[in-house]
Amino acid sequence: MNIIISNSSSVPLYEQITQAIKQAIFSNELKEEEMLPSVRGLANELKISFLTVKKAYDELEEEGFIKTVQGKGSFVTPKNLELLREEKLKEIQGYVEKIKDIALVADISNEDVKEIFKIIFEEDK
Repeated sequence: MNIIISNSSSVPLYEQITQAIKQAIFSNELKEEEMLPSVRGLANELKISFLTVKKAYDELEEEGFIKTVQGKGSFVTPKNLELLREEKLKEIQGYVEKIKDIALVADISNEDVKEIFKIIFEEDK
């Protein structure tokens, strides 16, 4: 697994790590029950604080993506399809809210935005 973080990003480092690991899980780069790098190992590799990696791992565990076994490490949990679906719905909602904000600023009607969606989704058929 190759995690790339950017110190110049407005996204906090722990969030970049969390997103990268989730993406690796979604894409099956990280498989169920696969062991993640140790907190210390990943921190050294990324040249960041252990606490930053620990915060990312804690968040992933809280969200059900990984489990930590004391003295053994952190592992990818079996995929919960409903959890994955919820995560993606939340991501889509964020994008749609941004679209709404752009439309409001530019005085673009809901009908025009719906028409754009309709055209885009019809292209996929």
